[in-house]
Amino acid sequence: MGALTDVPGIRVGHVQKAGDGWLTGVTVVLPPRGTVGSVEVQGGGPATHETDALDPTTLVQQVDAVVLTGGSAYGLASAAGAQRWCEEDGRGFAVSGGVVPIVPAAAIFDLGRGGDFSARPTPDMGYAATAAAAARPEGHVVERGNVGAGTGALIGRGQFKGGVGTASATLENGVVVGALAIVNALGLPFGTTTQLAEPGSVRLSEERASTPRASAGGAEASQGPLNTTLIVVATNAMLDVAECRRTAAASHAGIARALNPSHTLADGDTVFCLATGASALDRSDEAARQLSLVTLQSTAADVVRLAILDGVASAEPVSTQAGHYGAYGGQMR
Repeated sequence: MGALTDVPGIRVGHVQKAGDGWLTGVTVVLPPRGTVGSVEVQGGGPATHETDALDPTTLVQQVDAVVLTGGSAYGLASAAGAQRWCEEDGRGFAVSGGVVPIVPAAAIFDLGRGGDFSARPTPDMGYAATAAAAARPEGHVVERGNVGAGTGALIGRGQFKGGVGTASATLENGVVVGALAIVNALGLPFGTTTQLAEPGSVRLSEERASTPRASAGGAEASQGPLNTTLIVVATNAMLDVAECRRTAAASHAGIARALNPSHTLADGDTVFCLATGASALDRSDEAARQLSLVTLQSTAADVVRLAILDGVASAEPVSTQAGHYGAYGGQMR
């Protein structure tokens, strides 16, 4: 299917609100119990929750759900709803008296894009998105474009609509690698025709190359660019937390290959990596281990790039009280 859900056991749920001042939503990635995870944040303006808990040097190894949300830092409240659903389902880190669900989250900036600055994701929306994910069958179709956390996403300094995209690849050894992207970027896709280009260019003196300049106009020009591309990479490979962290770091290359610019001070680019552990890698010797990991991680970067382009191509135009955001996908070659 070319989707994150090609990784067995991974499910995705979306909840969104549009109209009456709303243009935002929540996407939850619900992995199988026991899934190992980590994260790498490389953007300069992230809005995140519980990412420190996924460091390889900390106590936690497993992830119960990942929340991707609109609403900037306000929207991180939706993680509480996902956590509540996981607790009710008995998912979480076992402690005396119960469990503590490990639910990392990251947010994009979409405040006010529907017209009402206070219309932002709530804990109830996070709960509903998690329940929606749990209700889907294994291998289900993932909705793309203007859904979930991609509902209020924009690209190109706020002039074009962004959204949810997904992609996957299967390696010769049967390992599946999938990615889901929420594309809300300052930049635009490489290799596309843009009406944002102004006459002239930025000259790179040593390479004697040039790059089109994006115009400063658009819905967000007066308030400054506030952007983020959020990624969840998942695989059925057996990885430890440190290997998940390295895979998340390698996957950021996919963002850089897809969008220009990326990882700026104004982007909160964040990649989560989940490993379900159903398929063992070849670790018969050190050379085999390295080859297995390098192959998986380079493939992860590839599917991230494809998921981002899919998100841009799947996005549909939207008109709200705040303005009109056109589709950019038609300009992609």
